[in-house]
Amino acid sequence: MSPINAFTVDVEEYFQVSAFEKHIARSQWDQYESRVVASTQRILRQLNRHDVRATFFVLGWVADRYPQLVHEIYRSGHEIGSHSYWHRLIYDLSPEEFRDDLRRSRDVLENLIGAPVIAYRAPSFSITKRSLWALDILIEEGFRIDSSVFPIHHDRYGIPDAERSIHMLQTTAGQLWEFPPSVARFAGFNLPISGGGYFRLLPYAVLRKGVQQLNDERHSATIYVHPYEYSPNEFGAFDYPISWKVRLRQGLGRRGFPFKVDRMFSEFRFGAMRDVIQSIEDWPTHEYRLSDG
Repeated sequence: MSPINAFTVDVEEYFQVSAFEKHIARSQWDQYESRVVASTQRILRQLNRHDVRATFFVLGWVADRYPQLVHEIYRSGHEIGSHSYWHRLIYDLSPEEFRDDLRRSRDVLENLIGAPVIAYRAPSFSITKRSLWALDILIEEGFRIDSSVFPIHHDRYGIPDAERSIHMLQTTAGQLWEFPPSVARFAGFNLPISGGGYFRLLPYAVLRKGVQQLNDERHSATIYVHPYEYSPNEFGAFDYPISWKVRLRQGLGRRGFPFKVDRMFSEFRFGAMRDVIQSIEDWPTHEYRLSDG
């Protein structure tokens, strides 16, 4: 039987994208029209149609303002994880600031669902070689799953030589399952196929080939989406002088996005991260060392 792939959702507002930080202060977030509830509910309906369970990484700020959305996700049988509270890049924080933010987001979510929250994804995959210390803090705070280390080159995130398959990280603080956003190997390079602009802009045939490559190697893929990607016209609300690169990453490919997800659900097996963990008996282990940073 083919592996179960992880389907994940980063639950955040359209105006909370890291690329907009210079234009929209966190103190202004409450001034913008919220669309996260309606957009997330579109994803919930899609998952229900395909009978797929997912892991939802919920921003604590969103959970505080829309607790009914967290309840709806959890009651639908999905796994709840933390996406931080303030969507700050980890390598811009001190370890103490990161721990405080982590605890605040976890406490909000656990109080809402009445169950432990043990999965985490850093804003913009910002656990890099500069911030590997965050992995120890995650373990110390009771987290057992992370999905923050992206094995690619990028101007804001990524560890290009990181392990590309799901694996068990061994740190000085203990063990942690790491779910890297998926990349496929093409011509000796890691090609990201896992979500965001990569998923929106690449032809479906390339995405399919990438997931199939991982599954043929007996590895599970990790795919991520954002609620705002299900709203094709949302990006037009921004009148700021945003660079062409940011516009490309955030604005293009939205109209066909849900249909690509539908096709992927029809061709591959998907579940929450907990389902993937339960399905894999022999986990590869990678040791994290402080000297890596």
